Amino acid sequence: MDLIRALRIREKEIVAFVGGGGKTTAMFRLADELVAAGRRVVTTTTTRIFAAQIDLAPHHIIHSKSQAPPHLINTLIEQLVLHPHILVVGEPDPESGKAGGIEPQIVAAMAGLPEVDVILNEADGSRMRPFKTPADHEPVVPECTTLLVPVVGLDILGQPLTDTYVHRAERVAELAGVGVGVEVTPEIVAGVLANRQGGLKGLPANARAVPLINKVEGSEQLASARNLAHLLLTHQRIDAVAVGAVQHEDPITEVWGRVAAVVLAAGASQRFGILKQLLPWRSDTLLGHVVDVALASQADPVVVVLGCQADACRAALGDRPVQIVVNPNWAQGQSSSVRAGLTALPPNVGAALFPLADQPGVTPTVIDALIQRHRATLAPVVWPEHEGRRGNPVLFDRVTFPQLMQLTGDTGGRPVLQAHVRHAERVTVSAPGVLFDIDTPDDYAKANA
Repeated sequence: MDLIRALRIREKEIVAFVGGGGKTTAMFRLADELVAAGRRVVTTTTTRIFAAQIDLAPHHIIHSKSQAPPHLINTLIEQLVLHPHILVVGEPDPESGKAGGIEPQIVAAMAGLPEVDVILNEADGSRMRPFKTPADHEPVVPECTTLLVPVVGLDILGQPLTDTYVHRAERVAELAGVGVGVEVTPEIVAGVLANRQGGLKGLPANARAVPLINKVEGSEQLASARNLAHLLLTHQRIDAVAVGAVQHEDPITEVWGRVAAVVLAAGASQRFGILKQLLPWRSDTLLGHVVDVALASQADPVVVVLGCQADACRAALGDRPVQIVVNPNWAQGQSSSVRAGLTALPPNVGAALFPLADQPGVTPTVIDALIQRHRATLAPVVWPEHEGRRGNPVLFDRVTFPQLMQLTGDTGGRPVLQAHVRHAERVTVSAPGVLFDIDTPDDYAKANA
């Protein structure tokens, strides 16, 4: 997966890279991808950058403090006609070997130009260490920033928390509540990256935060990166976590985000004759069983949409840790419950799947397999297949949410699935339960046989 897809880069995105472990490489790699996609991109720094790294850009402009900002803006407009990627930096300092940064207000001015599609900004330094925490004067994150990318090199795990491996080790130790010299663990890294004085320092109120776990090589390191991604997602201000090695041909291996399970349980079961949700199932109800399957999976959060006999269904769920949404328009069909469930989701949810309350044969393993395929592809739609037949539940990426919100009548997400079928992913499963739902008393009797 490329960085454009992994970071969900939008038009007029303003990205700030902070941290250590490869942020400059990530910035220029993303710039190359954007140019290849036909976008015009400006790379820059609001702190300092090694003067030697100026050569990483195909073209650059050096902005002198003696020049008025309009001069830079006019020069940039002229040069973008010839060069789709331009690095803008301040004057190099021969003594430090670094080039200066530009002011945040200049970043905002460049972002407003119709000639500029995306701005990528290196907002702090790390002295080539894989892990850091910022000083009082950094990072310099412009308020116009729309995406903050804290970067960490996974090779920091297992190393001692000292200045040899960590930039500002004492500050890291203070934020993490540990002693200098201890072994760096995923818990320490996650706690610092997600801290408002650490990796999220300077994050604008409306910006997304997507940490990048870099230098992930091999299965053992991938397991450690997954553990770290899981820990990071326990912090609600983190939107997603990209995992990979930006120097590889395919820089991103997985993107971890929140996948909600929206259990659809609002219908009146007219074909069955009585409310199916409350039918006995094993030692519980049918609804309770399906909700427990969702809770046992990696889906989070779990939302249950109720409608007909909502109070009785709510009572059957007891104190399960779910969010209950009552759909007052349940009689208008399943699409109204899809809309009600989506409306209840927080903005940091990256995808949703829709278990049906009358489909007890789905297992947590099936749900987890759908989530894992989505992490590896960010496909708009992921569905399970058994013996070549498409089943349920179907996972929908958040890019499809606006289309799902437009559904009407007694239909689920099939029209949206069909619209994205060319880019959909399929997960082959051995469980036939993905094909079976309980519509009639005969179905119920067979399932209980």
